[in-house]
Amino acid sequence: MKNEIKISAKGVQVFYADKHAIKNVDVEIKDKTVTAFIGPSGCGKSTFLRSLNRMNDTINTCRVEGEILLDGQNIYDPEVDPVQLRAKVGMVFQKPNPFPKSIYDNVAYGPRIHGLSQSKTELDEIVEMALRRGALWEEVKDRLSEPGTGLSGGQQQRLCIARAIATQPEVLLMDEPCSALDPIATAQIEELINDLKENFCVVIVTHSMQQAARVSNKTAFFHLGDLVEYGDTEELFIKPIDPRTESYISGKIG
Repeated sequence: MKNEIKISAKGVQVFYADKHAIKNVDVEIKDKTVTAFIGPSGCGKSTFLRSLNRMNDTINTCRVEGEILLDGQNIYDPEVDPVQLRAKVGMVFQKPNPFPKSIYDNVAYGPRIHGLSQSKTELDEIVEMALRRGALWEEVKDRLSEPGTGLSGGQQQRLCIARAIATQPEVLLMDEPCSALDPIATAQIEELINDLKENFCVVIVTHSMQQAARVSNKTAFFHLGDLVEYGDTEELFIKPIDPRTESYISGKIG
């Protein structure tokens, strides 16, 4: 089924020690859709994104309350293994961070540790498929044994996307994936995001409203830890309901 609810957050609060970073967020994120989180720096959008695959677990002072359901299962349930969860909910970071390994081994890393292939042939197929989906195969197919760190910035980011896709996730989280890239590389990543929504639930944090308007179907506007407004991207940009959204979009706050 296209566009059914993939992630449902209910009463989510996030604290860093005494700092209340996310306040009582309720949101439903649809499958096979690009959802953008926008808002001024420090508004909580990346914090909320990181709570969707329990990346915040790695921060000692961080505490998450409320429920985040992935396909109806609370990902904060003690039974849930965060490593398995992160295979299902892939993440791409702001700065391209390929491993100091070959292009092939970067992509093969996840499938190897999760036991997704039974043979070298199967692994080769997974690597090729992930690089094709990451719009990188044609550029690197003859140099798979070369280091991933030798690629250009935009190619490195597409390699990181291919690496995230290789474990066959259902959700792809992207934390400002273009902020370290030039306009040409940014356009390539945006085109890729548009293709990825055919197969994945994509959630992107971006500081660029223009980018959110170009790539997303749904947009959530965060301000001071609150989810102020959430809806169809076009509606939110053209007819925001909340005056804070209007102020941010028109450049008065942020």
